[in-house]
Amino acid sequence: SVAAEDQTSYMFRCVWSAQGLEMSVGKVPFLEAVNGSTVMLPCTYASCIGIKDLYFNWQYNDNGTMQKVCDAVIPTEDVVPDVKVFRERVEFIGKNHKNNISILIWNITFEDGGLYTCFGRNPKEKNKNHSAVFHLIVVDELRVVDNTLTIIIASAVGGAIAFLMAFMLLKNFTLFVLAKLEEKNKECLVSSSGIDNTENGLSGSKADSKPTPKKK
Repeated sequence: SVAAEDQTSYMFRCVWSAQGLEMSVGKVPFLEAVNGSTVMLPCTYASCIGIKDLYFNWQYNDNGTMQKVCDAVIPTEDVVPDVKVFRERVEFIGKNHKNNISILIWNITFEDGGLYTCFGRNPKEKNKNHSAVFHLIVVDELRVVDNTLTIIIASAVGGAIAFLMAFMLLKNFTLFVLAKLEEKNKECLVSSSGIDNTENGLSGSKADSKPTPKKK
């Protein structure tokens, strides 16, 4: 899963640095969802030295005013926290399983759209804190991606490649034919030259051959 990948990546960085608490909402920090659907807002935490009484909360940015959605204190890893929820239709589903503190929002409305901040503070790291922001976009219906331009470009590129291949094949075939014709012409010239030499040799022999005069 994405959370597991983020955790593994973070632990790898811990080996090479003194990285502190880190909150993560995944590699894609936004979601476009249809009005009336139920969505999950993902968040996980990671710490190189572990946690003790980690405080976390989710907050909603209401035109610049931060409204608390839920909060809790996590004593140690893998302990299910007692979460206080301050907003309707919100459910804590992370259960702290593998550092997961994600929440669920049921039957979202357009008013639910906006920026949500997942915040954490770890006393074990001298109250080191960190936060990550997730953007929820609520729409009437999901947009259908128009692939017409992509198809046109792909077709043009494919046609150009096919034309280039045909041109190269025709060129190679033409060069092959020309080479064969040149080779044949050379053979004809050599053969013709041999015949001429033979004829010249025979004529010379006939011209030079005179009857031997008889001695008296």
